[in-house]
Amino acid sequence: MVTFHNRWRVAVNLPEEPLSPAQLEIMEIVWDKGEVAAVEVRQLLADGRELARETVRTTLERMEAKGWLKHRVVGRTFFYSAAVPRGATVGQKVIELIDTVCGGSPERLMTALLDYRGLSAEEAARIETLIKQARAGKPGRS
Repeated sequence: MVTFHNRWRVAVNLPEEPLSPAQLEIMEIVWDKGEVAAVEVRQLLADGRELARETVRTTLERMEAKGWLKHRVVGRTFFYSAAVPRGATVGQKVIELIDTVCGGSPERLMTALLDYRGLSAEEAARIETLIKQARAGKPGRS
C-alpha cells in the first residue's frame, strides 16, 4: 500500500496497483451503489455490450485482490463494496497531475483551470470557502 499526503493531512492507504479504465468504470458503479453483486455490475455495464458473467466476476475478484474492493457473502452471492473511498482516488490523481503535468506546482493547476475552463460564480465561491478552511487548518470536504 502507498500512502499519499499533503501538507495538511494524511489520506487513506491506496492500493499500489492503479485501476484500469474498465476497473474504474466498475469502481464508479460500486461507489454510486455502495454495495453490488456481480450480476448487478454486469447489468449496469452491459448497456448494449456483450459481457460474460465470468469476466465480471473475475474482474471483481482481481480488484479485491489488489485492495480496491471487499466483499461479504449472503447465501451464495458475493456483495462487493469499496475498500477505498472515491475521494482518496481523486486526491491521488490530483497529486499525480500536479507532480507530472504541473511540475509540482498547485498554482499551475489552478491557472490552467481558470485559463482553459473557467469557473461559475458558485464554483468560485465554494473554492474560496475551501481556501479559507485550508488557511484555518481545517479540512475542506464537501
